[in-house]
Amino acid sequence: MRKLNRYIASSVIASITLALMVILSLDLIGALINEVEEVEGNYTYTEVVIYLSLTLPGRIYNYIPFSALVGCLVGLGLLASSSELTVMRAAGVSVKRITWMTLRASLVFIGLAIFLGEMIIPYTDQMAESRRALAQGDTRALQSDRGLWNREGDDFVHINAVQPNGKLFGVTRYQFSSQGRMFEASFTEQAIFQGEYWEEEGVEVSSFTGDRIVKETYNSRRWDTDLTPDLLNVLVLEPEALSIQSLYSYASYLDSQQRDSGQYWLAFWQKVFQPLVTASLVLIAISFVFGPLRQVTLGHRIFTGLVFGIVFRTIQDLLGPSSLVFGFPPLIAVLLPLLLCVGIGTLLLRRAN
Repeated sequence: MRKLNRYIASSVIASITLALMVILSLDLIGALINEVEEVEGNYTYTEVVIYLSLTLPGRIYNYIPFSALVGCLVGLGLLASSSELTVMRAAGVSVKRITWMTLRASLVFIGLAIFLGEMIIPYTDQMAESRRALAQGDTRALQSDRGLWNREGDDFVHINAVQPNGKLFGVTRYQFSSQGRMFEASFTEQAIFQGEYWEEEGVEVSSFTGDRIVKETYNSRRWDTDLTPDLLNVLVLEPEALSIQSLYSYASYLDSQQRDSGQYWLAFWQKVFQPLVTASLVLIAISFVFGPLRQVTLGHRIFTGLVFGIVFRTIQDLLGPSSLVFGFPPLIAVLLPLLLCVGIGTLLLRRAN
């Protein structure tokens, strides 16, 4: 039984790996074409390659569920085409046993996704975006079309690039009086976190007094603010790139401030249930092989997997934003496609027994 388990696992793992590599290659080609159009100045072809390399963990994470579906269809489909699954069942190996062997093999990719999502992607995505912003020359005031805006009381701050090591580039600050009149604007080339405050370097300050503008420059200046590198790491990234812990902490913080947290709760539940989503798609693949796709060609299986994966992703993409627009809980938007997959897979497997 151990040899059989290893044989099925190797077939499934190899097929999922191949599917992931093909999908990633196509995605990277498309991303490369898009990035090449923005090559200008310091944003060279080398920087494009570095940017795509840093975003690779995030792409792997996003495509693991889809690759698991297609890979299992291919791996088990090859065994079915060569009648090996039929021989296994004739030897007394139940469908449930084969299902468990396949699901256990997919745990390798589920574990990889968890590791990437929690430990790697929050760092690499932030490094990719900050490096790209700097290479495109986004170090002057309000030059970046991305960047980050933040408000603290009557002060408004725009940061062009944030690096995960506690370093900021292109910090523009506007200070307003309680009457809504701007009395000072400053631009800082870079700021480094010193534990309790930020040390600004290369500061240009414009003070507005009456009908006069007084300009001053400083080599360095202390900036006291409640902004910390941990908070900026959350604010600068898309919710999908944050870890589960960061999503929960920030969504809870927004709730305590009575601010809209729906987008972060949606990303939180998507990340929490992503392992189960992958397992449910593997279950669908197994049920298809033992059910309606038992005697079809390999190309037909791949096509069916692609169609089902696209439909599943489309339902996810529709339900997620719909929960934010219509106000129903994001948890429901995440669970509905998952439960649909589990229900279809279970029903088809029962018919196959």
